[in-house]
Amino acid sequence: MRAAPHLLNEDARLVALAAYDIQPGVEDAALTRIVGLAARMFSTPVALISLVGRDTQQFAARIGVDACSAPRDTSFCGHVIAQDDIMVVNDATLDVRFADNPNVMDGLRVRFYAGVPLRSPDGFALGTLCVNDHRPRNGMSDADRENLRTLGALVTDRLETRRAVTAGAVEQSRFQSIAATSPDGIVCADDMGRITFWNAGCERVFGFSAEEAIGRQIDLIVPARMRGGHDGGLRRAALGGPTFMVGTTVELDAEHKDGTEFPIELSLSMWREGTQASFGAIIRDIRERRANETRLFNMAHLDGLTALPNRAVMLTRIGECMAANEPLAVLMLDLDGFKNVNDTLGHTAGDVVLREVARRVLECIRPIDTVARLGGDEFAIMIPGAGSARGTVGAVADQMIAAIGAPYVIDGQVIHIGASIGIASAPDDGDHAEDLLSAADLAMYHAKGEGRNCRRFFTPPLRDAVVHRRAFEGELRRAIDQGEFELFYQPQVRISDGVLLGVEALLRWRHPEQGLLEPARFLSTIENGLLAPDVGRWVLETACNHAVALRARMPALVMGVNLFGAQFRTGRLAEDVIGVLARTGLPPTALELEITENIALRHDETMLPPLKVLRELGVGVAFDDFGTGFASLSLLKRYPLTRLKIDRSFIREIGTDRSDTAVVSAMVFLSRGLGIEVIAEGVETEEQRDLLRACGCDVVQGYLYGKPMALSDLHDFIGMQLRMVA
Repeated sequence: MRAAPHLLNEDARLVALAAYDIQPGVEDAALTRIVGLAARMFSTPVALISLVGRDTQQFAARIGVDACSAPRDTSFCGHVIAQDDIMVVNDATLDVRFADNPNVMDGLRVRFYAGVPLRSPDGFALGTLCVNDHRPRNGMSDADRENLRTLGALVTDRLETRRAVTAGAVEQSRFQSIAATSPDGIVCADDMGRITFWNAGCERVFGFSAEEAIGRQIDLIVPARMRGGHDGGLRRAALGGPTFMVGTTVELDAEHKDGTEFPIELSLSMWREGTQASFGAIIRDIRERRANETRLFNMAHLDGLTALPNRAVMLTRIGECMAANEPLAVLMLDLDGFKNVNDTLGHTAGDVVLREVARRVLECIRPIDTVARLGGDEFAIMIPGAGSARGTVGAVADQMIAAIGAPYVIDGQVIHIGASIGIASAPDDGDHAEDLLSAADLAMYHAKGEGRNCRRFFTPPLRDAVVHRRAFEGELRRAIDQGEFELFYQPQVRISDGVLLGVEALLRWRHPEQGLLEPARFLSTIENGLLAPDVGRWVLETACNHAVALRARMPALVMGVNLFGAQFRTGRLAEDVIGVLARTGLPPTALELEITENIALRHDETMLPPLKVLRELGVGVAFDDFGTGFASLSLLKRYPLTRLKIDRSFIREIGTDRSDTAVVSAMVFLSRGLGIEVIAEGVETEEQRDLLRACGCDVVQGYLYGKPMALSDLHDFIGMQLRMVA
């Protein structure tokens, strides 16, 4: 970033810096509050106001650092003052300017840094307001940058006040010379509290002209309810008595000529001309600053949409109750069906619903309870004093579910949503605020799993299940990395002559301790976790590689591969399949992708485009387990299907249950009418085979023809097929 020309004059910059008279180790409460706010807003352990001298940087205020100063040559801030705007370093170890900096390698161990230059009215960069963290980050949003600039402006305002106070210690003639051109309001008074000087800044701030103000009491600018004490305080100070105001900066309420009250910042100085005391005050209208501070405070503590407290406030209040050994209950509330509101009516309507939900929840609780919005459509409620009183807390949760379930009318449309609530109590369910929220969160997901629109209490097995699942997911990741997964293959044969037409690839896990695991032991964990896309790609690549070798012996063989729903969510299914076919050399017509109707129902809109692309290339698409879920017959018409797989549950009793026979016959008839092939799964007996043939089903799969087998056994099976044909 290009340096501004005035920043190149280092001597003039240092002269400008000296005018602020910042003393080492002397803290300014206002500046300390600003760095504290910066640390909270940006969630950093360190925040500093650094004034950069010739050789050192001096900390006018600091959070997270013990030292009052540091060398300039190793400082990040020394780089910031040479720039026009904010400097952000996402990871100092990856930045050539700082990679070997001692503040990065040891000491503060800075990884992330963001600093905004602080400038004098003449444009000289005095130093920086900066935040830093021991962990790297991905950067700062535009909103975060603007917030850092706003905080920097508050720091500059405070520094200017200090500079003006310093200037106020000079003789009155020079004081008045400076005051005449100052953008701040500056007023002088004698020891009786009569105004002797009133600059143009005061005219702008208070509305009185100099002619109207000079000669009147200083109480002119004080609200009527507070008048009477100010001139007496000046007389005490003039006589050498105690006063808290001289030499300090305070924030007061003032009154405009039109009678309106507003906040000001006032810095009072006193000097003597001979035996007479005189006073000077630098006054700044801080309405805009107050508004900015309020906005920044609210951003750090309140949810911008609902004005409810945020997660940080909720954790603080829970922690305070727990520290006082006060029993409490925490409810985690998540909306059911809210995504449909955003998807169908848009996010503006969704925001209206969230604000209304917040209002309804507040109506269900006491004034001493806390409701916070944690993000999205998730809320948390703290009920102090409740503890393990399940009946009382359960009744509150039921009231909330009923209130949220009442209809919403948005732009003339009636909307219905529900709520799932998880409940945890202290001290039984957690020793810390985060633990308690986590317990309530687990109970909430348990409520969702049990049908939604209900509430459930936390029980220890819920956490045990999560710990077990996470450990199991770690084992699955190891299985991928260590190559512990294997593919078994089950033959698909033609009934009329027993010829092998294809195989279905089935996943197995060769566990190092538990041996060969069937899919029932691990497949649901993969499907519901983050590993499904990786495992799905491995299965596809491995099966296609094996298919190429198998087709060298049996050229017409078709490879069937099951897909996970997560493979559609990536948005790259078509590209992934096309890439595998290109790398392995397998013809598209030799691959059949299998999807279940339940996956189709959950991912309908994301599934159709890639499947249509692949079908146009010649890849087959099979509907697996058809008839076991809630799919409608319209799916058969909408999807580019080449085959329908009749689930084994209809085959098991086909010889004894007339309903199963009728269902199978109907499926075969329907499929033929739609031009779709049919295959029956789970065929174990000759009677089942013969009944299927009578129903019109020509291709089957099941133990009658072969169990799922390892690749080497499949080659032996193909060898027998080839000998049979020969």
